[in-house]
Amino acid sequence: MSELPPCPQCQSPYAYQDGEMLVCPECGHEWRPGEESANDDALQVLDAHGTPLSDGDTITVIKDLKIKGSSQVVKVGTKVKNIRLVEGDHNIDCKIDGIGPMKLKSEFTKRA
Repeated sequence: MSELPPCPQCQSPYAYQDGEMLVCPECGHEWRPGEESANDDALQVLDAHGTPLSDGDTITVIKDLKIKGSSQVVKVGTKVKNIRLVEGDHNIDCKIDGIGPMKLKSEFTKRA
């Protein structure tokens, strides 16, 4: 039996071949052999509606967000300009007027 590469999305070792495609049974990701390293360099972050975000975009907050350790709140509709995408759970690094620098989760934003 030949050794198949792990899933490039979730790193599962249980990938199997289906025709000319490789399939991950854990996350459902499908890819062609040899393509697994092509998409590793690009950080892809999606907003709440599935729209891809990129560095420098302007976003809008879609939910009131309480700031941990403070009595301040980031209100619905707050526009945030010039975002930067980073790795991790809070994948948007930005500066909000009147509040300062902070990290946001992309699931609570939409592209403006």
